[in-house]
Amino acid sequence: MYESVGYETYSEASVFKGGKEGQLPVEGTINRGFEPYEYPNTTAGYELAKANLKSPLSEADKSSEKGKELFEIYCISCHGATGNGKGKLVEREKFLGVPSYKDRVITEGSIFHVETYGLNAMGSHANQLSAHERWLVADYVLKLKSQL
Repeated sequence: MYESVGYETYSEASVFKGGKEGQLPVEGTINRGFEPYEYPNTTAGYELAKANLKSPLSEADKSSEKGKELFEIYCISCHGATGNGKGKLVEREKFLGVPSYKDRVITEGSIFHVETYGLNAMGSHANQLSAHERWLVADYVLKLKSQL
């Protein structure tokens, strides 16, 4: 049986361009599963997302239970169960100044943007939550806001 030659990632090899094993991806390559996000991580990008970005989820796709479940995993510790900004970490004074949703003018686009990039002390959740999951959380946050 034939066994292929094993190459070390950063070794020299004349068969490859530049004589090295590790090659850069072709220009324009994106990771499998990557979903481009058109809005920049700026104040202007936030305002554009707030005004224009709409959820791609249909009413049938929106799941309050899944959104609630994700919110309770990633958001409740700072934002509180009702979105009043009084989560456990705020009560224990680990983070201060977490706003209540009722005090903020937010839209599904602004929530998604903040989940994607983070804002102020809140970091990005794009590595923890897929775009679909971030939309579910945004929908749940708006439901919480309407109850405050």
